[in-house]
Amino acid sequence: MLQGITSEAFILGCSAIGAGLAMIAGIGPGIGQGNAAGQGAAAVGRQPEAQAEITRTMLLGQAVAETTGIYGLVIAIILLFVRPLLTAYLELGL
Repeated sequence: MLQGITSEAFILGCSAIGAGLAMIAGIGPGIGQGNAAGQGAAAVGRQPEAQAEITRTMLLGQAVAETTGIYGLVIAIILLFVRPLLTAYLELGL
């Protein structure tokens, strides 16, 4: 391995990098929700009488789209605070 870095520190660093990569999962839902809100506002502008149905459909779609961002957040929290990689490493005694 790299000189001067312990195996535990290397694993913790990799966990932090993995958590950061997992948070990239929030980019897609953010873009998708912005597009959905913009299209929903445009649809309400074209058909104001259908505002309730358009809003309900838009919010349901945004809730479904947000699940991937939430999964990314949960994975990042697990990698940072539960540290499953370090636990597995220590159990193996490598």
